[in-house]
Amino acid sequence: MTARPYVLLSCAMSIDGYIDDASTQRLLLSNDSDLDRVDEVRAACDAILVGAATVRRDDPRLLVRSEGRRADRVARGLPPSPVKVTVTASGDLDPGARFFTFGDGLKLVYCPSGVVEKTREQVGEVATVVDGGEPVTPAAVVDDLAARGVRRLMVEGGGSLHCQFLTAGLADELHLVVAPFFVGDCRAPRFVGDGRFPWHPGRRARVVEVRQIGDVVLTRYALSDRCDGA
Repeated sequence: MTARPYVLLSCAMSIDGYIDDASTQRLLLSNDSDLDRVDEVRAACDAILVGAATVRRDDPRLLVRSEGRRADRVARGLPPSPVKVTVTASGDLDPGARFFTFGDGLKLVYCPSGVVEKTREQVGEVATVVDGGEPVTPAAVVDDLAARGVRRLMVEGGGSLHCQFLTAGLADELHLVVAPFFVGDCRAPRFVGDGRFPWHPGRRARVVEVRQIGDVVLTRYALSDRCDGA
């Protein structure tokens, strides 16, 4: 049986826990130095996962930005950037989104059995559509990624996907960056929603690092025994 990938969750939020505001413009929570840190983390992973809502709202490229890090990956026999992965419940994805059009690497789209045909009609020419079962679960996704050789998975959100991985107990490490301002709007999305989490007052997550990066603060949490803090 193939071991599941090491799962690292990455998120930036405001002081009051929001990962965006309620406007149509993307809210910048990080800074250049922290974005470079995220790029370094990406370069060390085999795959990057975001939810379909993030693909639609933020239109991310999900590529390693640093030329040096891309070259290092290629020298190690890897593609320049990790495999890109998304999960959709509806199959409503734009094949012109940067998730699909930027980078020559593998793109994987997991969807429920009932919308596989629709999803393939939408993005089957620009990505590999995978039947994730009914419904798609984080466990099914990581099992399939493991079978494809993914050993280290970075989950970049959004909040619903983070919540699913956390409540399923499938996260090994969390990188949480806090920006020095408030959003103060309950219409905006938060880091996670309601759920039964394995970490609670009786079982605290272990802090392995706290680091100031310019005007933001990174806290790294070990969420399983697989995280050694290195």
